[in-house]
Amino acid sequence: MTFHSDWIVPHWPAPPRVRALITTRAGGVSPAPYDSMNFGLRSGDREENVRANRALLRAMLPAEPAWLRQVHGNVVVNAATVNEQTVADGAVAHAPGRVCAVMAADCMPVLMCDRAGTAVAAAHAGWRGLAGGVLEAAVDALGCAAGEVLAYLGPCIGPARFEVGDDVYAAFVAHDPQAAAAFRPYPGRPGKWLCDLYALARQRLHARGVRAVFGGGFCTVNDLRFFSHRRDHGASGRMAGLIWLVQEAPGKRHEQT
Repeated sequence: MTFHSDWIVPHWPAPPRVRALITTRAGGVSPAPYDSMNFGLRSGDREENVRANRALLRAMLPAEPAWLRQVHGNVVVNAATVNEQTVADGAVAHAPGRVCAVMAADCMPVLMCDRAGTAVAAAHAGWRGLAGGVLEAAVDALGCAAGEVLAYLGPCIGPARFEVGDDVYAAFVAHDPQAAAAFRPYPGRPGKWLCDLYALARQRLHARGVRAVFGGGFCTVNDLRFFSHRRDHGASGRMAGLIWLVQEAPGKRHEQT
């Protein structure tokens, strides 16, 4: 299948049965400031625009994405049981026919699978979700040894742009003092820090036993391909991170950065 040329197909050593995709702003029908591929029903965009965007995406996928009502928590649910009112920040699937999906616009979409290609998961990881253990919950939901898990870190707000307060610093350092390495003082602003979500995600995954971590390096604030809640002062759409299993292993895996 052919996706929009602007979208991201993760470059990672996932097994052939695994498919993954991260959308950008491109390819939809929503007008500014939600232009154009906005999937967020509670973003401020008109519902008919969001439904049309979701229909465009659905036509490229084997099933309707398991859209969640995300709350920055740590609940991960079975994608087979999801409807639009399901409150969760992650989904897992152990068979073809289900598309795990999370939405983001500065928070990090994290996609996971096992090396055998028998399970996939998607997690919505902003700082609250990371601190609350959403990545660990997604790893557990896969149902395999942590050393068998592959993880891909999708686009999020970058470490030069994510200003946080002492409360965020304290939440991570209280869990693991080594988390302090993911923060640096904001010059001239006492009590403020610049926070590296990618570093925090890698640290949490490594501590859980997941060593095969890929992706990262994007900044949704600086890169206009992406929606950014912070850059656009809340008037922002939502991108989607999606992962699913296919029935049969294809002869050749398609990857791009």
